[in-house]
Amino acid sequence: MTTLQSGPDSVYDVLGIGFGPANLALAIALHERGAAPDRGAALRAGFLERQPRFGWHRGMLIDDATMQVSFLKDLVTMRDPTSDFSFLCYLRERGRLVDFLNQKTLFPLRVEFHDYLEWAAARVGHLVEYAAEAVSVRPVTEDGEVRYFDVVSRDPAAPGRPTVRRARALCLATGLEPRLPPGAVLSDLVWHSSELLPKVERLTRSGRPVRRAVVLGAGQSAAETVDYLHRTLPDAEICSVFAKYGYTPADDSPFANRIFDPEAVDLFYGAPAEVKQSLFDYHRSTNYSVVDMDLIESLSRTMYQERVQGRQRLRMLNVSRIREVEAGDRDVRVTVEFLPTGAREQLTADVLVYATGYRPQSIGDHLGEVAKLCLRDDEDALRVGRDHRVETASNVTAGLYLQGATEHTHGLASTLLSTTAVRAGEISSDLFARHSARVPHE
Repeated sequence: MTTLQSGPDSVYDVLGIGFGPANLALAIALHERGAAPDRGAALRAGFLERQPRFGWHRGMLIDDATMQVSFLKDLVTMRDPTSDFSFLCYLRERGRLVDFLNQKTLFPLRVEFHDYLEWAAARVGHLVEYAAEAVSVRPVTEDGEVRYFDVVSRDPAAPGRPTVRRARALCLATGLEPRLPPGAVLSDLVWHSSELLPKVERLTRSGRPVRRAVVLGAGQSAAETVDYLHRTLPDAEICSVFAKYGYTPADDSPFANRIFDPEAVDLFYGAPAEVKQSLFDYHRSTNYSVVDMDLIESLSRTMYQERVQGRQRLRMLNVSRIREVEAGDRDVRVTVEFLPTGAREQLTADVLVYATGYRPQSIGDHLGEVAKLCLRDDEDALRVGRDHRVETASNVTAGLYLQGATEHTHGLASTLLSTTAVRAGEISSDLFARHSARVPHE
């Protein structure tokens, strides 16, 4: 097991909090750049991850689900097509390169891409400490300047007492957290879609019969949940509840996809606030509350076939909302309102799944008092430079970089894989430039 050094005498040039795809891409960029002898002295980098091992949306690794972005938008290719951390190099090492090419697809299975991420994470495993949850960050002041951050974590190397690591810069990439309707309470019968696979497995092992499952949501995860439950629970009625008339197809057309180009980040960053909002509104259909057309057509075919056969297990309760949820010990009573008429129907279900998406975690949840040193705009959003570095008070020389919580400054691709490799390269370059400027004076 890797153990990162701790204590005020062990100063990291950059310490990453969270080790999903974003900080994994940064770890690779730092590793590759530090390994090149013509690039100058290597940075001292480390990463903390609260999970016991690498994992990325494990609860939705449905066996036949595919990625929604091209494999070429992996951890490195957009930054450096010659990197041996690419998805193609992974395929070559796994002995599947020719087989994958014969599939004639840009979109690998999600389980395969997850295996690629695990493969890449293992290769930079010396940089990360798993089962290490950052619980607070403290500013360290010297001569009136905040020059370092002390990261306090609960570590497997020191059970029962916190570990402190000091860093000149932090890179926060703690990912997304499940979004739930107001007042929603999770239980053995009420889930978020992020827990789908382990919850279904536990339900199947229990032997408890499932007569009806209700799924709330209109996006890709909702449609995938409906399809998976329909296939996995052959005796159950699956009810999909959403406020739209029907699922909206994802706009993955060539021109719309340009919103995820690296150049689009430059344009978005420099645009006036009203233009940013317009671009976000125009292109929501590339990512939010939308479903792949193939899945929409598959669900529609299933519904029609069931109507022909006279046994309809798949129900679409469209233009509807869930108004009340009453969870008991053995079932959940869900009141659904049909919005055009106000008519209400009470469904007695064995399972209720909120497929209601995700939201960025609050920076204050991780930074504590350091969050007070960060500057904010007129909308109370963090001010973030084009280099992904948070703007801070004038007496703060320690750096704070964000990955994934910058839609308001860097656009729609902020939380997606599309620009992960490029962003990692930009942060890496900024860190090395500042390191090179500082080293001669130390």
